[in-house]
Amino acid sequence: MKAVTWHGKRDVRVEEVPDPAIKEPNDAIIRVTSSGICGSDLHLYEVLGPFMAEGDILGHEPMGIVEEVGSGISTIKPGDRVVIPFNIACGHCHMCGMELYAQCETTQVREHGMGAALFGYTKLYGHVPGGQAEYLRVPEAQFGPIKVPEGPPDERFVYLSDVLPTSWQAVEYAHIPEGGSVAVFGLGPIGQMSARIARHLGHRVIGVDGVTARLEMARRHGIEVVDASEVSDVPGEIRQRTDGRGTDSVIDAVGMEAHGSPAAKLAQTITGLLPDVVAAPLMANAGVDRLAALNQAIDSVRRGGVISITGVYGGMTDPMPMLRMFDKGITIRMGQANVRKWISALMPLLTDDTDPLGVMDFTTHRMPLEQAPEAYEMFQKKADGAVKILLKP
Repeated sequence: MKAVTWHGKRDVRVEEVPDPAIKEPNDAIIRVTSSGICGSDLHLYEVLGPFMAEGDILGHEPMGIVEEVGSGISTIKPGDRVVIPFNIACGHCHMCGMELYAQCETTQVREHGMGAALFGYTKLYGHVPGGQAEYLRVPEAQFGPIKVPEGPPDERFVYLSDVLPTSWQAVEYAHIPEGGSVAVFGLGPIGQMSARIARHLGHRVIGVDGVTARLEMARRHGIEVVDASEVSDVPGEIRQRTDGRGTDSVIDAVGMEAHGSPAAKLAQTITGLLPDVVAAPLMANAGVDRLAALNQAIDSVRRGGVISITGVYGGMTDPMPMLRMFDKGITIRMGQANVRKWISALMPLLTDDTDPLGVMDFTTHRMPLEQAPEAYEMFQKKADGAVKILLKP
């Protein structure tokens, strides 16, 4: 089959690789019909190379048709249309019983002290082949796959794999009071959908970004915006718009590669030039994140407010302004999305013909799998108005 494979910094290729096969009774094989490129995939493209191996298959936002199931599977069958959550959870361990599916004890990557295994996302998360491919082996398929109706296009449902549950959780974790306000830093895919969900739930939303296409998309969906390319003091602007207090909550949808952190950018660049045997332990034990967005979030939230972090960070000793955080009484909540926890809330919004979350105005580019290298470059450079790219095998 054809698959998108990693070969180094900014070097992804489409290659012929062996077809996946059933290995365990709870496996399934799906024929992929759509697979998204996630903002966190760009971390593999740029920063997290020390934890990758040449030829790793990328991608964790797939959906498709069930082709084959193992002997232990009774919940899905060949021919079913399914979306595959990006994290791999068993559904029956202690953590899954608490609906903390991103911490599944059956698939935890204990060798590296990490949570549940993820598709296509480094050896830190299990080295599981990803879904930017023609076919995908799905472990723990007795629980993970989400059956969706026939008929509507893939764009209606594919974002249940990651974007929608991650964004819903970001809003839930933000604990926005009724009628309250939230600032969303970063209007990439997660930020866009977090802003739409918060607005759908009745909150005032202020989106922050510096990319014209992203700002325009947010405006189309009724989001108030701050253009970070034109405003020198973004937290000051947010406070000015909120009676001098700041918003009740902030969602950081940016993560480790924020603009405006030159020292950390230099650290990332130097780390990327080191041999993997040196770079991997450095990244696992040092502060290598660019914290500009998080620092602005801390400045922008009102006293006693909540910051929800959904952007991916990778450093272990990043400096935090603890005095300011303590003095303001800030609560911070974060983590990988517990995908299956949020599906019951999201599914009615996707089967509603009025499309309240605007999922049909979300994909900016649909490209064949063979053009994945061009798609990654376009997304990384934010070129041609790229906000969300779907690959079609």
